[in-house]
Amino acid sequence: MIESDMAAPQSESTQANRARGIKLTVFALLGFMALVLGLFINKITTPRVLSPAELRINGAVVFDKPRIFKDPQLIDHRGQPFNLSRLQGKWTLMFFGFPHCPDVCPTALADLNKLLESLDNDIRADTQVVLVSVDPARDTETVLANYVTYFNPEFIGVTGEFLQIRRFAGQLNVAFNKVSLGDTYTVDHSANVVLINPRGHYHGFFKPPLDINRMKLTFQSMVTAF
Repeated sequence: MIESDMAAPQSESTQANRARGIKLTVFALLGFMALVLGLFINKITTPRVLSPAELRINGAVVFDKPRIFKDPQLIDHRGQPFNLSRLQGKWTLMFFGFPHCPDVCPTALADLNKLLESLDNDIRADTQVVLVSVDPARDTETVLANYVTYFNPEFIGVTGEFLQIRRFAGQLNVAFNKVSLGDTYTVDHSANVVLINPRGHYHGFFKPPLDINRMKLTFQSMVTAF
């Protein structure tokens, strides 16, 4: 009877240890599964980093070393100074154009608006779009305000003295030229979208024609790799 009474507690203890071991195993398996799931979700949600060759194939060029440019002395469509400080702290997608442009400029701004809407939330929050006028003689603050906000209330229009704009555009490899049309004129200009990084450096550019899906892929890749 004594031996039987002693065996019972041992059996109960063994069963308790087994149950505890099973619970620990189940918890460990659940933790491992959660870790694998988390890594999988992170992999599919984190933008893939493309090589320079892959970027070029998809219409984007990134410089090995971002280029420093001189502080522009311009004004935005609200009459506020637009200088280097306005290009720091965010990614900037910059297009040089003008409101009288019949096709290229409105198409580019509409595409940039679609691009912003398609970006991941955190990247979109750190991105701004700027239109720099290549026709400052006609593009007053009011003209630019009406134009850029039509595409997106957050877009920024920039104008200023012609020579200041010319110098600024030259540093970003953007060419433009006034062309007479009888009693009026138009402006031929590059259709690249300039990319400026949060340090305020010329990071690269996107070549036309713009494709929203490819531009999203390349832009988010460059942001992730920065």
